[in-house]
Amino acid sequence: MNLTISGHHLEVTPALRGYVTSKLQRLTRHYDDLVDVNVILTVESLQEKQLRQKAECSIRVKGSEMFAESAHEDLYAAVDKLMDKLDRQVVRYKDRVQNHHHEAPKRMM
Repeated sequence: MNLTISGHHLEVTPALRGYVTSKLQRLTRHYDDLVDVNVILTVESLQEKQLRQKAECSIRVKGSEMFAESAHEDLYAAVDKLMDKLDRQVVRYKDRVQNHHHEAPKRMM
């Protein structure tokens, strides 16, 4: 898995990087074949304080790409909401890939 964590208008501290990587372990628990993961953490300069911290992530797997974004007052809470969204997407993708096989037709005698 190729992991890229970058910050836009903020410095990605080792604590923040460790928090994001620990949350990403939840995704690899469900699906191991993640090819590329890009996480962008942003602080927007809005007038109001609410929903200023934003986290977005794009994940490439074999044959598909998933994207999610989340905004919150706290960056750690935004990362939590983001991982919840990605977790649902990965589980849905895994189910779709595994259930794609058709059953053999039954013989009628």
